[in-house]
Amino acid sequence: MKPIHVGLLGLGTVGGGTLTVLRRNKEEIARRAGREIRVVQAAVRDLAKARAFAGEGLDLTTDPMVVVDNPEIDIVVELIGGIEPARTLVLKAIQNGKHVVTANKALIAKHGNEIFAAAQAKGVMVAFEAAVAGGIPIIKAIREGLSANRIQWLAGIINGTTNFILSEMRDKGLAFDTVLKEAQRLGYAEADPTFDVEGVDAAHKLAILSAIAFGVPMQFDAAYIEGISKLTREDIRYAEELGYRVKLLGITKRRENGIELRVHPTLIPEKRLIANVDGAMNAVLVNGDAVGATLYYGKGAGAEPTASAVVADLVDVTRLHTADPHHRVPHLAFQPDQLTDLKVLPMDEVATAYYLRMRALDKPGVLADITRILADLDISIDAMMQKEPAEGEKQADIIMLTHVALEKHVNAAIAKIEALGSIEGRVTRIRLEELN
Repeated sequence: MKPIHVGLLGLGTVGGGTLTVLRRNKEEIARRAGREIRVVQAAVRDLAKARAFAGEGLDLTTDPMVVVDNPEIDIVVELIGGIEPARTLVLKAIQNGKHVVTANKALIAKHGNEIFAAAQAKGVMVAFEAAVAGGIPIIKAIREGLSANRIQWLAGIINGTTNFILSEMRDKGLAFDTVLKEAQRLGYAEADPTFDVEGVDAAHKLAILSAIAFGVPMQFDAAYIEGISKLTREDIRYAEELGYRVKLLGITKRRENGIELRVHPTLIPEKRLIANVDGAMNAVLVNGDAVGATLYYGKGAGAEPTASAVVADLVDVTRLHTADPHHRVPHLAFQPDQLTDLKVLPMDEVATAYYLRMRALDKPGVLADITRILADLDISIDAMMQKEPAEGEKQADIIMLTHVALEKHVNAAIAKIEALGSIEGRVTRIRLEELN
């Protein structure tokens, strides 16, 4: 049978890994796909560097549009990242009747609705397993393996950089800035780490997972995003003393009046498996009504883990290349005309538990004032810890864990507590999820 011809846009870390895996496992992949998958052309920035890596058998160009317009290519693999020119190239590939495989989470999260509609109209596939959690086949698991379930919620450690930083802060008792520099030295963090440490990268991935879990359009712009740059080693230590670990989680939940879509630091009970995912690893916990909780764990980045997902998509597309478009797995798990436009709840309407830390004068009556404020706003205390003042100081740290409460009530309580004359500075708030 005639080989499937693939064009790569980008031959960097993931593109290079994809070419390596396809060549190394050529026979195994062909046995699975039913025909050979052959990379015939690649668009690169540096021809000499790419030639040294790829050898003489691959046609190279510096113009990605040459690949997109090549009539011999069946599948375009977009691995250049960012929004433009990736969006233009992907839409042109679709217009040319080519299937697309991409690892571009920002592109799918922001423009997936437009891209999927174009692909549907043209009868081609857009596969994006590699856009979320690297080598973990989480898209396929939710979209196909759990298709019998009504997904209730999912929570994921979906950014390896932040998980590495938080693991190091906990294990070594170091400050955020110190660990960030180490993460940059080791190559876990970019020179500009903003997208990672402020939660934007995780939010891109969460928007994709939420759309597939609940059958809704991509709603990245509605996500609540909070990063880890303001976390202190003290709060991580106090959380540990109370039996919790702090992780940057992407959380999406089905509620009666909409869905939650939020990324933020979260306390998780240390006995949960996901709380023990350390270093640069990723994990996603999915809860379905029939199956209960399922956990997916593995490498969320890197050349070959991500290439594993890219090549799996290539195999899927090859298998279904000649299939009736109506018999293919829908991009967002649900049939396109069956997507529902559930609204994303504003953060004020989210209900969860909370960790609160405040620095208070060590004198009678202070605790009573704080608990009265919380009670007036229907916030009950689950646990409390008060630290002894350091020698020569008059203030002590008070740490409280609350039961589930509405975010807007907690915000109001924090404002009132900070206004007390006995409280020094700001109240630290970290959300808490039991994930049971």
